[in-house]
Amino acid sequence: MERVAQSVRTIAIIQARMDSTRLPGKVLIDIQGRPMLEWVVTRTQQASAVDTVIVATTQHPSDDAVAEFCDEHGYHYYRGDTHDVLDRYYQAAKLFQGDVIVRVTGDCPVIDASVIDQTVAGFWGRVNWRNSTDQGQRFLPAYDFATNRLPPPWGRTFPIGLDTEVCSFTVLEQAWQEATLQHHREHVMPFFYDQPERFRIKLINHNVDYGSLRWTVDTPEDLRLLREIVGHFNGQENFTWLDVLKAVEQHPEWTQINATVSAKDYRAVDQRRTEG
Repeated sequence: MERVAQSVRTIAIIQARMDSTRLPGKVLIDIQGRPMLEWVVTRTQQASAVDTVIVATTQHPSDDAVAEFCDEHGYHYYRGDTHDVLDRYYQAAKLFQGDVIVRVTGDCPVIDASVIDQTVAGFWGRVNWRNSTDQGQRFLPAYDFATNRLPPPWGRTFPIGLDTEVCSFTVLEQAWQEATLQHHREHVMPFFYDQPERFRIKLINHNVDYGSLRWTVDTPEDLRLLREIVGHFNGQENFTWLDVLKAVEQHPEWTQINATVSAKDYRAVDQRRTEG
């Protein structure tokens, strides 16, 4: 992917659908007076490294509500396959002409712009994203895929809920063309980290391990916690993940709210697909 730097277009694609298995309708559920998806889009838009934010939802009738929400707020969106999320990402990336693709999920209302920027910078092999777009230079990304979360044996040091994954359109297209396993199609990026010998992979780590903290919304318990967290900031939207960390450390009882919730295995798939 050799280009003149200023021509590179980086797009963030937020996957969101209403038919969640553990908490149906969660992407539009209220958190401090605003639908969760609005928190995710607004906070992703704050990332300096991102040119455009797109919501990728499905063609299922239940997601008419997501499309209507995007229309009302002027958000870019694409409607695609319900279960083949890799195809949904690829088609959205192609439609909106992304050169670099940032994957974010619609259940992460405290997603952090600085973490997105850090992960994009890691993709380019730079200290920060600004250094990766020096005008007039021709360059190649240092990695095929950069992320701040990977399954064992790699692990993670950022809290669950700050998950950011970055790849070029070129390798996304390669995955789209070649992936046949169901969990590769449904979860978009496992095609890369299941093949570390084939792809150049960069894991972005924090210098202190906070990987056990869970700030995503997948269950009613998660929702209770995130309402506590967001409520702590009294309607402000520019708080950082370090502000969240400080608040959680000041309220250790919060971490008990979803302490028994376990993360899904990245190879788990939606059985409704196989059941038709």
